[in-house]
Amino acid sequence: MSSAKLPVLEALDTARTQWYHIKAIVIAGMGFFTDAYDLFCISTVSKLLGRLYFFDPLTGDPGKLPTHINNMVIGVALVGTLSGQLVFGYLGDKLGRKKVYGITLLLMMVCAICSGLSFGYGAKSVIRTLCFFRFWLGFGIGGDYPLSATIMSEYANKRTRGAFIAAVFAMQGMGIIFAGLTSMIVSHIFLKANPAPSFQDDPFHSTQRNADYAWRIVLMLGALPALLTYYWRMKMPETGRYTAVVEGNAKQAASDMGRVLNVDIQAEQDKLAVFKLNNDYPLLSEKFFARHGLHLIGTMSCWFLLDIAFYSQNLTQKDIFPVMGLTQKAYEVNALREMFEISRAMFVIAMFGTFPGYWFTVALIEKLGRFNIQLMGFFMMSVFMFIIGAKYEYLATKENRWLFGALYGLTFFFANFGPNSTTFVLPAELFPTRVRSTCHALSAAAGKAGAMVSAFGIQKYTLGGEKGKIKTAMIILAVTNMLGFFCTFLVTETKGRSLEEISGEDGSKDKDEGQMSTY
Repeated sequence: MSSAKLPVLEALDTARTQWYHIKAIVIAGMGFFTDAYDLFCISTVSKLLGRLYFFDPLTGDPGKLPTHINNMVIGVALVGTLSGQLVFGYLGDKLGRKKVYGITLLLMMVCAICSGLSFGYGAKSVIRTLCFFRFWLGFGIGGDYPLSATIMSEYANKRTRGAFIAAVFAMQGMGIIFAGLTSMIVSHIFLKANPAPSFQDDPFHSTQRNADYAWRIVLMLGALPALLTYYWRMKMPETGRYTAVVEGNAKQAASDMGRVLNVDIQAEQDKLAVFKLNNDYPLLSEKFFARHGLHLIGTMSCWFLLDIAFYSQNLTQKDIFPVMGLTQKAYEVNALREMFEISRAMFVIAMFGTFPGYWFTVALIEKLGRFNIQLMGFFMMSVFMFIIGAKYEYLATKENRWLFGALYGLTFFFANFGPNSTTFVLPAELFPTRVRSTCHALSAAAGKAGAMVSAFGIQKYTLGGEKGKIKTAMIILAVTNMLGFFCTFLVTETKGRSLEEISGEDGSKDKDEGQMSTY
């Protein structure tokens, strides 16, 4: 039974690009803006947390988070994200995309505010409270991954679907930029209001009065974009594909999609019943693994390997920036000045390296294809990271800091004009409607497992900015990216085809299997 004979699916695949598609990109994309802001702003404030709560004048140390606490503060949100991806991905298939879509934003709003309000009488209690709320913040963020990707893929037409999904994910780049920009503005305001000497000149007064408010404000501002988006997210109808293919309600699907696409769609319930019957096999079945097993292994392994490198890049910037000469050493500046310089460097790298990469993918994904962009990205990341690792002593000098910065920025560019975007797009296209959200969640959760390897493992090579350790880390990441290059061959190109053709829901895989059985 061909999907072309199901009017609602045909209408979705062939619909012209219109205002509703753009609105869907913005609504889903603002969730990713919030996700990225909340996940990466911690990099700009973790140094300040160390200066505020772990200053020890007896050792002459400006104060920094102990390694295990630093890993926990940064990594706990990733643990929450992985958990949220699995839970909300499963619920998205069982209850519907829309029914659980708003819950993720509510969690993000409440927990972003509570993270900034972390209370306690001492350093340990403040850090524990912060970690508690950032776990649940990550839980909400995790749900946004499979739901946003699935909703966008099921709304889009087949000609521009990849660009639309990539555009949703590209809002992550905006979130990273605003994390740096907001931290920079907040720290600058406090610097002007409460000037202080450097740690070198006066250790006891190098942390400004009221500096404790700065990191709290930065974290709480993460609730704002989620708040602005919540109403419009709740107004979105359930996707036509879920309503028709999973719930079996052709009439409701035709009504919902006809209204948003401004077209008349016939509800042919009898044809839909046959379509459902031909595709009624569960995730844990021999038929699923025969059709999609390698694809699932491919999307999970590629995302896992990518996030080891991608989160290592983002979460350890604060330790690499001083080596690059983009920020001063901690003992040369006061606490808020250090936060300002880290935020400024993060903003510059994101603006000129990270952000353009996302939009190159949006512009070229329908021309070059997902497969080619992912191969190219993994390969180029591996090349540039290997150069940084192999020539680290040469690059980590004041004379060569701009060359170091350019090479480092190119790793971000090809991460995003490459696998960081395509690993998000492919799982939203490769799998059948009734398990699409779950399969995307499994793939994304594998990615967050890689991010946890970064947060709890790779960071030990970069924490403190020791040259030998950073060199080792870069070479490890170069090898990781090359493994991702080879794992890409487990997935297939999806551009220009309907979701039902890709997944085999249109009956094409049944025909292929029937032909094979005759030999």
